[in-house]
Amino acid sequence: MRKIKVGLIQQANTPDRRTNMLNLAERIAACAAHGAQLVVLQELHNTLYFCQTEDTRLFDLAEPIPGPSTGFYSELAATHGIVIVTSLFEKRAPGLYHNTAVVFDRDGSIAGKYRKMHIPDDPAYYEKFYFTPGDLGFQPIQTSIGKLGVLVCWDQWYPEAARLMALRGAELLIYPTAIGWESSDTDEEKSRQLGAWIISQRGHAVANGLPVISVNRVGHEPDPSGQTRGIQFWGNSFVAGPQGELLAQASNVEPQVMVVDVDLDRSENVRRWWPFLRDRRIDAYDSILKRFDD
Repeated sequence: MRKIKVGLIQQANTPDRRTNMLNLAERIAACAAHGAQLVVLQELHNTLYFCQTEDTRLFDLAEPIPGPSTGFYSELAATHGIVIVTSLFEKRAPGLYHNTAVVFDRDGSIAGKYRKMHIPDDPAYYEKFYFTPGDLGFQPIQTSIGKLGVLVCWDQWYPEAARLMALRGAELLIYPTAIGWESSDTDEEKSRQLGAWIISQRGHAVANGLPVISVNRVGHEPDPSGQTRGIQFWGNSFVAGPQGELLAQASNVEPQVMVVDVDLDRSENVRRWWPFLRDRRIDAYDSILKRFDD
């Protein structure tokens, strides 16, 4: 059986980048000490979630790839002999920036990267101001432990993204994430939002017969503009199996490190029982390429 141990690091960030990175280094080491072969970090994990406001000065947080942060996480991957999925603010060229996941293999090499394709532009999530939509497509990243379908946050609401990763041979779907509540929402609305977030990703697991790993940040981050009461990131990082079964789930209020066993061979059996890929009507899906079919 092909089983791997996956580490999830759900962190509450500080305004100091170096502190956040050192905290991550300590938690990556803890995951490795507990046998993790793959460690997944949350979205934009080096800093606070800066997209709550539109501020041109914040582009200074971006880095080239390769660059200082890739050097830092490359060394951690090589030191511990693990695969690490990171999420960085990429400066590609003057005035051109991406929200980019970089995957490091066990020897510290960059196995590949994925540039976030779906970019939100909602109150407190002004990502279109900062990020150019990705241009690398939905291509899994081959590593020494398997083929990883890495997507980022807002991508997790789109079944098309998960399906294309699955059709291209991904063995896991992985979502570094930064999502939470605006404090003025009612408890009922908060519950609906969190439930929808979990259900949608478990649905991707079921529809594609693949495990899903979703790692979210946690804690309150204030809105620098004062226009809102900031974001309470809801944590709840989780691992689901290929039938959507929850294998592990983190707190919604506390930082947490989890190491979870994931059986990669189980996907083969599930796809034999539920052959959704076999029964797809690929001759009848042309309209999915339209914005709206009226």
